[in-house]
Amino acid sequence: MHSKRLTYGSNRVFDFLVLWVLPIGLLLLLSALFFVGNRSGLHKFYYGLFSAPTLVLLCLRPQELKNLLREPLILGLLAFCAWALLSLLWSPESTTDSDLFKRPLHTFMLFAGCGLLLHYRNELIKPIFFSAAVIALVVCACNLVAFAKGFEPGMRMIGGLGALDNPLLSSHVFGFFCVYWLYVCTTTQRLHVLWFSIPALAIMTLAVLATGSRTPLVALVLAAVWIAFVSRNRRSALMIATLVISAAALLLFYPEAITERGSSYRLQLWSMTLQLIADHPLIGHSFNSTLALNPTEWTLSEPHSFALGVLYYVGIIGFIPWIFMIGCGLYKGFQQRAQPLFILASALLAYGVGAGLTEGGGILSRPKEHWFLLWIPLALLAGLSIAQRRRSQLCMAVQTPTPQAFETLSNGAEVIEEDGLGPKVLRLEDGTFLKLFRARRWYTSGAFNPYSERFASNSEQLRQLGIPAPHILNLYSLRDGSTAVRYQPLPGRTLRQALQGLDSSLRESLIERFGRFIAELHENGVYFRSLHLGNVLILEDGQFGLIDVADLRVYPSALRSTLRERNLKHMQRYPQDRNWLFEAHFEQLIQGYASVASAQATTKIQEHVQALPRPAT
Repeated sequence: MHSKRLTYGSNRVFDFLVLWVLPIGLLLLLSALFFVGNRSGLHKFYYGLFSAPTLVLLCLRPQELKNLLREPLILGLLAFCAWALLSLLWSPESTTDSDLFKRPLHTFMLFAGCGLLLHYRNELIKPIFFSAAVIALVVCACNLVAFAKGFEPGMRMIGGLGALDNPLLSSHVFGFFCVYWLYVCTTTQRLHVLWFSIPALAIMTLAVLATGSRTPLVALVLAAVWIAFVSRNRRSALMIATLVISAAALLLFYPEAITERGSSYRLQLWSMTLQLIADHPLIGHSFNSTLALNPTEWTLSEPHSFALGVLYYVGIIGFIPWIFMIGCGLYKGFQQRAQPLFILASALLAYGVGAGLTEGGGILSRPKEHWFLLWIPLALLAGLSIAQRRRSQLCMAVQTPTPQAFETLSNGAEVIEEDGLGPKVLRLEDGTFLKLFRARRWYTSGAFNPYSERFASNSEQLRQLGIPAPHILNLYSLRDGSTAVRYQPLPGRTLRQALQGLDSSLRESLIERFGRFIAELHENGVYFRSLHLGNVLILEDGQFGLIDVADLRVYPSALRSTLRERNLKHMQRYPQDRNWLFEAHFEQLIQGYASVASAQATTKIQEHVQALPRPAT
């Protein structure tokens, strides 16, 4: 009994951390620099709401490490971190700061946390990015207004609110969200989202320009070219044409924007760094060695190049896993270019590569602006890859057929279900089903994660759990904002139809089996909000299958009691279902449920049903 209570408690802690704490931690990691007073505030948010919770999650379920260690990006990170720590053996410093051991751990927790979050709560990634981008947009708009009011020639916008206190470092974060809005403009199918994103992109671009930094401009061009390369649609072609025209106009009318501020001493810094690298080209100078460059009267501690920084600190051996991570990340983005989130993450990485050509130099740091250039994009790519391998992230491309092509597809179809707005489910001539989902308001969850994609993802997850569900054939995004899914229906009849044709004894046996099936769903963490006898099929081999699964969610652990009770309460809305399951044959239902679920869960379900008011006769 004590062991069961301990397991139940650990499951509740795991669910709370991965479903609620990690999303908040990621949102704050992306946005906190815009409103916290200093970087230490960002560190506290990240350590307390993302890194530490991820460590607790891995301690609660060590088997999660197995899925993480199957990801090449994480293996590359571990190799890089291991060599960096090993390099402390030949460090010229007399003492070693314990913080040097924490930095690789916190970086690994970023990758691990993204892997867990994208598997168990992947539907929140788009809202999280959108919320962080809106925070950045509002802060940048306010900063631009203040900057414009007090502008004088030669001024550079620093960042204003929050912990952003350096024009160049601020420009990296501004450019990060500029890439996000560029991605939205290129990929969105909704006109009202496009009309909102275009001004947002313009504001973020102005913020980058106001910093006076040229590095992020080069990086933004590289990100735009990458998005155009992987998207290959009309908007991407228009974007490239706009870039070419803008560059030509800049060279023609304002060439000093490129030639001015040429005293950045980068060439001298790179030359000095290369001379130092030549002293220990293979193993580097060690992770904690001090880099001091003196191109002027000031001493600088960064070579203004990520690649040169890696070569200086950990040498060619450490450079191999570092460049492997970048190459692997870009390859994954290209390979999975049919999935929008892969496009976003790989575009952010391309931006980081462009910015890192002439900026930075530290290899493993605490959370700061440089994380937006490398570690955050790589962690997102690793998380997406893990989620896709675990079948919680879609692998199927969403097609956008022309109205004529979609009409041809649905010609001669039989209407199975419809509402006041028209058909909802069609049986096509080839025997497959086409389910339509109406357009949702742009700020709802259905806009961020279309119900057609939820239907497909849930079907795949159910099949992974051994629960029969429709086999998905195609996903469609239609011009009017609605979506659709074409699938192969399960062969069988609904449980409601089956119960209607049975006598009392056979009905009791079937309801007992159904009780066992409900318990199996609950123990597997499946919460099917729309569970009723019309959404459960009895297949030809006698198994139970689920249909209409868009309104379904798979939790990390077995369902807690409140969700189980809510699930059964929904089935009592249908008079005939209530009579069969909770009045005439409730004893058989509970017997079947008790054969799989724990005695405690069964007792709570029984008490909940018995406490419900009986309908008037």
